[in-house]
Amino acid sequence: MSRIAITGATGLIGRALATSLSGDGHRVVRVVRDPRTADPEDVVWDPEAGTIDAAGLEGLDAVVHLAGEPIGASRWTDETRRRIHDSRERGTDLLARTLAGLEQRPDVLVSSSAVGIYGDRGDEELTEDSSHGDDFLARVCIAWEAAAEPAREAGIRVVHPRTGVVIAKDGPLIDKVELPFRLGVGGRVGTGRQYVPWISLIDEVEALRFLIDRPIEGAVNLTGPNPATNLEMTRALGTVLRRPTLLPIPAFAIRLLYGEMGETLATVSQRVLPRRLLDAGFVFRHTTILAALRVAFDRAA
Repeated sequence: MSRIAITGATGLIGRALATSLSGDGHRVVRVVRDPRTADPEDVVWDPEAGTIDAAGLEGLDAVVHLAGEPIGASRWTDETRRRIHDSRERGTDLLARTLAGLEQRPDVLVSSSAVGIYGDRGDEELTEDSSHGDDFLARVCIAWEAAAEPAREAGIRVVHPRTGVVIAKDGPLIDKVELPFRLGVGGRVGTGRQYVPWISLIDEVEALRFLIDRPIEGAVNLTGPNPATNLEMTRALGTVLRRPTLLPIPAFAIRLLYGEMGETLATVSQRVLPRRLLDAGFVFRHTTILAALRVAFDRAA
């Protein structure tokens, strides 16, 4: 069995991935920030200070790098923007340089990215070969991926999973929309024609494991095979929660409540397709937004 390190192991995806790997007998090494709560097997690091226990990373088979400041937790002040950017670029650079300098390097670094790299693209179909955007999140993702270059130069296979909106009970979408929908005041945002690049948590975890095991390099979109519009997602939520979805939410109201962060996450359109995953033979468990939402809420029950 393999020995696999995970940064961001206490987050939504990291916890699910660690559970999946451990359940199959793999040894999971968590890369954590707080030495007071670290287990003996954990590796302690501090990306802001530029420190990491390199010895604990020797002899790994794989590293999955998921750590980064949440983008949807609060309004984007200048300080929030700095934390979002630096946590990704500096953390990835520290990890990549450390792995490159090891005597026993891992075979693969699965270093996270996001579909935000494409920017706002309307109904254009986006694959891994599509051009990058030029807004805040696109620039963050470009720097995030580039920061892994030292590992690639050292001969480590580097993969960048560009993850979409993860559909899970405690995920970044449902935790914001569940209450208004349950109260019967949920609805599409603006025209509802903007595309939401979603993926179920189960497929996210299985795709990450797929990337660990397969000889794939570079960018890989981790999104469901059938992108949904905001209107389609709204109707699916209404179906699952058995609530009406008749009240549209003006885009300006989202901006008033959440600022640029809310407007970006709710109104940007990204019709992202997981072409490289499909071409490599990955089989999705959940191919529609309705199926993903049903599983998320069933599991919560």
